[in-house]
Amino acid sequence: MDRIETLCSFLKPCKTFADVACDHGYCTLYMLENNLCSDAVISDISPKSLLKAQKLLSGYIEKGKCRYVCCDGLEKIEGTDEVLIAGIGGEEIVKILKNAYIPDAFVFQPMKNAETLRAYLLSKGCEITADDIFTDGKNYYFLIAGNRAQVGCEYSQSQLKYGKDSLKNPVFRDYLTAEIDKKKKYLKCEMTDESRSRLLSDVAFMEGVLDGDTD
Repeated sequence: MDRIETLCSFLKPCKTFADVACDHGYCTLYMLENNLCSDAVISDISPKSLLKAQKLLSGYIEKGKCRYVCCDGLEKIEGTDEVLIAGIGGEEIVKILKNAYIPDAFVFQPMKNAETLRAYLLSKGCEITADDIFTDGKNYYFLIAGNRAQVGCEYSQSQLKYGKDSLKNPVFRDYLTAEIDKKKKYLKCEMTDESRSRLLSDVAFMEGVLDGDTD
C-alpha cells in the first residue's frame, strides 16, 4: 500500500474535512469521491503548491464542495471536523497547532520529529487512537491519529519515541534495525567524544527497544 492509500485508510467520515499542506490534494479527492465529507478545505503556504490541488479538485471547487486557502497552517481555517496534516516535520505541525488550535479529530504524518508531536499532543490531554508506523516499500513513516478529547494517556520512553502501536508492528523491527545499522556506520567516522558518546547512547537505547528491554 502506498503512502496516500495508507493515509486515506485512517480518515473517518466527517462533515467538513481540511487538508493542510495539501500538496496534490489526493486525500481530499478520496474524501469527496467517496462521500466521506460534505465539504472540504485545502490549504498550503505556497500558492504554487496549492495550484496543483486546485487543478485536481477544480470540479468540486466549482460545485462549492471544496474551497482553497493559501495560508500558514490552520490560521485561516475554522469550523472543520477533521484535519489531515502530512508530509511536513513534527516540529512544524506543533507550531501550526500552537498558532491555531488542535482539531476535533486529526490525522498527522510527520516526516521527522514524531516524538515532539506526540509529546505535545499528550501534554494537551489528547486521545491518540492510532500511533503506528508503515512503509511504502521505500521509506518508513509514522502516523498519529486521534482527537481533542481530554482523556490523558501515559506513554513510556520508547512509546514516546516511536509510538505505542509501532512497537507491536513487524514493520517497526525492520525500520529500527536499519536505523541502528546507519548509526553504527556513523560511529566509524571521525567525531568529537561528545558526539560519539551521544551516538553510542542512542544505539544502546534502540537496541534495548528492539530487544524489548526498554520502558
